[in-house]
Amino acid sequence: MTADQPPFRDPLLPRSARIDDLLARLTLDEKTAMLHQFAPAVERLGVAAFRTGQEALHGVAWMGRATVFPQAVGLGATWNGELVRRVGEAVSTEVRAMRTQDERVGLNVWSPTVNLLRNPLWGRNEEGYAEDPGLTSAIAVAYTRGLRGDHPDVWRTAPVLKHWLAHNNETDRAVSSSSISPRVLHEYDLPAFRTAVEAGAVAGVMPAYNLVNGRPNHLSPYLHDHLRTWTEQDLLVCSDAGAPSNLTDSEKYFDTHEEATAASLRAGVDSFTDHGTDSSVMIGRLRGALERGLIAEDDIDTAVRRQLAVRFSLGEFDPALDPYAGVKPADGWDTPGHRALAREAAEQAVVLLKNDGLLPLAPGSGRIAVVGLLADECKLDWYSGTLIHRSTPLDGLRERYGADRVTFAEGVDRVRLRLGADGTGWARVPGPAAGAPRTAEEDPGTEAALDPALLAGRTDLPPLTRTDDPAEATELALIDWGNGLLTLRAPDGRYLSVADDGYLRASAARPGGWVVQESFRLAPHDGAHLLLHLGTGRYVSVAADGLKVAERGEPVEIVVSERGEDAVARAAADADVVVVVAGNDPHLAGRETEDRETLALPAHQDRLWRAALAVNPRTALVLTSAYPYAVPEAHAALPALLWTAHGGQAAGAALAAVLSGDVSPAGRLPQTWYADDTDLPDLLDYDIIGSRQTYLYFGGTPLYAFGHGLSYSSFSYDGLEVDLPGEAAGGAVARARITVTNTGTREADEVVQLYVREADPRVRRPHRQLVGHARVPLAPGASRTVELTVPVTALGYHDVAHGEWTVAGGRYVFEAAASSADIRRSADLTLPETAPRARPVLTRGLAAADYDEQSGTEIVDRTKTTGDAVTPKAGAVGGAGGGAGRLVFRDCDFGTGADAVTVEVAGAGEVLLTLPGGTHVAAFAIPAAAGGPYAYTTLSAPAALSGVRDLHIALRGEVRLARVDFGA
Repeated sequence: MTADQPPFRDPLLPRSARIDDLLARLTLDEKTAMLHQFAPAVERLGVAAFRTGQEALHGVAWMGRATVFPQAVGLGATWNGELVRRVGEAVSTEVRAMRTQDERVGLNVWSPTVNLLRNPLWGRNEEGYAEDPGLTSAIAVAYTRGLRGDHPDVWRTAPVLKHWLAHNNETDRAVSSSSISPRVLHEYDLPAFRTAVEAGAVAGVMPAYNLVNGRPNHLSPYLHDHLRTWTEQDLLVCSDAGAPSNLTDSEKYFDTHEEATAASLRAGVDSFTDHGTDSSVMIGRLRGALERGLIAEDDIDTAVRRQLAVRFSLGEFDPALDPYAGVKPADGWDTPGHRALAREAAEQAVVLLKNDGLLPLAPGSGRIAVVGLLADECKLDWYSGTLIHRSTPLDGLRERYGADRVTFAEGVDRVRLRLGADGTGWARVPGPAAGAPRTAEEDPGTEAALDPALLAGRTDLPPLTRTDDPAEATELALIDWGNGLLTLRAPDGRYLSVADDGYLRASAARPGGWVVQESFRLAPHDGAHLLLHLGTGRYVSVAADGLKVAERGEPVEIVVSERGEDAVARAAADADVVVVVAGNDPHLAGRETEDRETLALPAHQDRLWRAALAVNPRTALVLTSAYPYAVPEAHAALPALLWTAHGGQAAGAALAAVLSGDVSPAGRLPQTWYADDTDLPDLLDYDIIGSRQTYLYFGGTPLYAFGHGLSYSSFSYDGLEVDLPGEAAGGAVARARITVTNTGTREADEVVQLYVREADPRVRRPHRQLVGHARVPLAPGASRTVELTVPVTALGYHDVAHGEWTVAGGRYVFEAAASSADIRRSADLTLPETAPRARPVLTRGLAAADYDEQSGTEIVDRTKTTGDAVTPKAGAVGGAGGGAGRLVFRDCDFGTGADAVTVEVAGAGEVLLTLPGGTHVAAFAIPAAAGGPYAYTTLSAPAALSGVRDLHIALRGEVRLARVDFGA
């Protein structure tokens, strides 16, 4: 080494030695400063500043113009890993290219989201890939491989998986706890992360805001016990924004921020995202924790080492050897290849839900009416970049068929606002706003911003005013997005919005922002209505210099000039075929911070398709949305329905290609579409096994099944064969082969889905579970034999009786299918029989959370660092205080006899042990005691148990049961 080139700069040394050298050169203060999201430069060593976190869910987000691909749930609907890998490659290439122009663009990308789409009411449904862990992990592996790049040493970007763990609700997301049983944990939630991590293209994970089993995810023991055992990489764990402060502020889990910060660091959090770009607060907390002895320098070193490992992998310290360092915008941003890929992805994401022969549209279809609230929209979401190109359904169909053949009706309600108790005033949009240009430079939310939540609304336009002349009243376009959530748009296309000064202006190009300032709701008041502005919680009022929001509003009447359904009916009656485009705005009524209340299509849009169908039976409904809807009446009445997620910049052209038949649809649903809200359990019920959630356990009849999707062609499945050819590197592997033939007249893709079910399970198992899939392009008459391999371990389940993964012997049915409800061929595979194993309770005891069944309980934290306990849910029927609950433990082997039972409990209440039928075993009354919920005590009682028996345990009050042991 030369004097001016320290070892950490030497590319010939092992990376671990280089990290050791750099770590040793850093002072404690320098290392501590690196633990914030915005790590400062260490100029004396020539180490640059580093930022964790660049959003890149379906394109580069928050940094200005970039290629916008379909939403993540749309990418999941492609069921095409190779396509998604190419999308990841394009996104990461644009990250690199954009970074050459703007150093704020980070290479540590926070993507993808692998939270499973367990409940379609989740507000962030658009961010996930599927409800199935196998499909989710397959798409995540593909996307992260694309993001990582294929160089053996240098990563193009460093992906971080979101959000660890069991995170599917926005309601109370920072304080709610997901109760996850060991089976749900090991069979459902962990696999989506594990497969992607084991594939080797993941740099880290981000813990979620919520708690799991009563413990914040930022303290999750699973980070150590599971995540870090799946790979030898030094994974980087980045906190979610503001979550470190939540541990004390909202969750009240610790008394001081120093305790909370220390605990999360020891649990495995390596980078703290809090207080924006101001690192001083978090660094002060870390220093305080050091001074109090809550952490040691070694804890700091461990976290810094993980960050440095990522930075070295990105080529930061070897710029001359970085193969991605020279990517320029001309070569890697908005390229013809990226534009073509965006369209291909949007085409492959379209799902044909129903078709009674209306589609594809015949070349001589005549006049086409394109109607609906999303017919001329190309919607973005919170994690989108700014559009460079834009194609709406109207654009796409006009380009495909000619503008002279395609008519349009949006279907908004045309309204005016009457003001005042006497109704003599009217709302008027001042003239200057009418000619204001719509440019990215002017409109909030379109420019690059590290945190677009901080972008302020415009104050440079005049506010709305009151006029007493009805002729001067401005006609506005009103949309009800569901449950009375309204937007109002001026004739120039700008939405009514409220900026920091409180005035109401026609100023926003679209609804958006962390707190949406463009949404309203009518609030009943003294026999009239006030217009409530949802962003501020205030009411529209009239001031001397214009309309503004205030604590006290004045009556507002919405006077309708024309109903949207009337305009739609006129357009539909004058057309030969009608395409109704309905769906959601991703910033409204279901988004980050806000779950949906219902699966129903909003009433405004429901009226539109009905109006079109009433005058024209040749009506198709296209649902463009971030989530499923329950539309059983539309399914029954309409000849054709399609669904696509918001498809990005090429959405309209892609839809037109499918409607016209230029492309045969082959998207498949990545989650179940339920027929009614009553099909769903409570949003906060995470027990998919007990409450029968997802296609795996749902016992009803869905509107559209998981994996459903039709084609313009037809396919036959023949000759399914399943065998065990031998051992692979990871153990025994089953091999399935099926021949698929395109029996139609069109070239089309078929998505072959392979499911498996245990024929005679001893415990509750899925109806069937996806274990493989392949998207196969086939010419008319062509056949292809698809071979899928399935690790035998994938046939297993988590055996709570023995605390291990178990593959039971017996018969397994493999099913080749076009969806989870459309089974085409089946074949059996029989594994050697294994004798049933009872619970060895005399030697293992019973961990309370290892139940087989439960009702009225939830799992909570045994201590603040590790372990589980079970407690009755608050308000459960039959309890005193906290509630009442029941646990069932099957096949407990008490041998020749157990004469004593011991419970480990905290809190206050009762624990009652019985046999089936109510036979008493033991009862414990736990009095209230000092020490709080973690002050456990051990109580014993005589018992008389023998043989193999089921055991029932009733919990009442606020008791926490950690475990039960038996003495012989």
